[in-house]
Amino acid sequence: GVATDVTERRRAEQAMMQSQKLESLGILAGGVAHDFNNLLVGILGNAGLALMDLTPTSPLYETVKDIERAGQRAAELARQMLAYSGKGKFIVQEIELNELVGEMSQLLRASIARGAVLQHQFTPGLPLVTVDATQVRQVVMNLVVNASDSLNEGMGAITVTTGLIHARPGELVGAYYAPDFREGDYVFLEVADTGGGMTPETRELIFDPFFTTKFTGRGLGLAAVLGIVRGHRGAIHVSSEPGAGSRFLLLLPAATDASRGANAVGSAPRAPRASGAVIVIDDEPTVRTITSRALAAMGYTPLTAEAGGEGLALIDARAPVVAAVLLDMTMPGMDGAAVLTAIRKRWPVLPVIIMSGYSEQVALERIDSAAISGFIQKPYDLETLRLTLAAAIDGEVATAGAG
Repeated sequence: GVATDVTERRRAEQAMMQSQKLESLGILAGGVAHDFNNLLVGILGNAGLALMDLTPTSPLYETVKDIERAGQRAAELARQMLAYSGKGKFIVQEIELNELVGEMSQLLRASIARGAVLQHQFTPGLPLVTVDATQVRQVVMNLVVNASDSLNEGMGAITVTTGLIHARPGELVGAYYAPDFREGDYVFLEVADTGGGMTPETRELIFDPFFTTKFTGRGLGLAAVLGIVRGHRGAIHVSSEPGAGSRFLLLLPAATDASRGANAVGSAPRAPRASGAVIVIDDEPTVRTITSRALAAMGYTPLTAEAGGEGLALIDARAPVVAAVLLDMTMPGMDGAAVLTAIRKRWPVLPVIIMSGYSEQVALERIDSAAISGFIQKPYDLETLRLTLAAAIDGEVATAGAG
């Protein structure tokens, strides 16, 4: 007889199926968040315009303010969905992971159960990691609070460990890797607890959006953690058994010389100067309408186009008075990248500001960032729109005719 051990093959197949499921859910979440952000432009934009016309003593002021607050909470949920899809907004810098987690110690201790003991086991001299510090803090907080919630009657220990390992794709069985995960040195962060642990069935679901073993209404939770880690080209591995606690291991790529200095902080916007025509090229009617109303309120002359070709014809016809272009990246037919290329050929110094429901990193993947004068992520508030336009127009030649 011939016997073949297929255990590893079945594990690999299960890991592949889980990875494909999460990838599909990520694509769905990212698409929903993008479209949701377009709708929120109308909600937050109209609320902002209404507040400009109301005084704090008006009986409608607080009602409109509540609408704005609800829209901002919806925008935060959309940002969590983008984080899950790996398309969240990252403002990266080089940090020392031990220092970041150490600075959070007091806040972490205040956030866990009174009977829980928080311990640190930091490896000194770790390489820097190039990450969004705010997002990594969110990951650490989420994992530590989840560990606290898993402790029996709030009693037990939570241990946060850091270190350095050399990792290869697929080396950790059952881990979730970023699509562009590469072999190399990784700084790791592990959060372990002595709680009740998880069954295999629960482990398979913990990264699904909105899955929870607690009360509802807590956002995306571990789904957002996975998206943030994948967005940083890292990996996450979970080990847990009922009654034996849980361990969450995060891998973040160590910074290299080539990655340093790639994210400089820009200067503050200049004082606003509202004049001239601004062309809005966007296929969403709501975005065109609310942006036009906002531009008119600022003193600009708004012109709109629902497609790339129409927008180019509009610039050609009104070139002498065009001060700037607000350009959506995701449009049917001629998308934002193609429109930008055509604009730069005809009008090389015309200020162009990209608008997108995705993050700046994702929206600008296929274009040269030097070819644009600014970026606005939807949904945007009116002050962001005003300052971004002012900085773009004052920093560039103000008319298309110069090209």
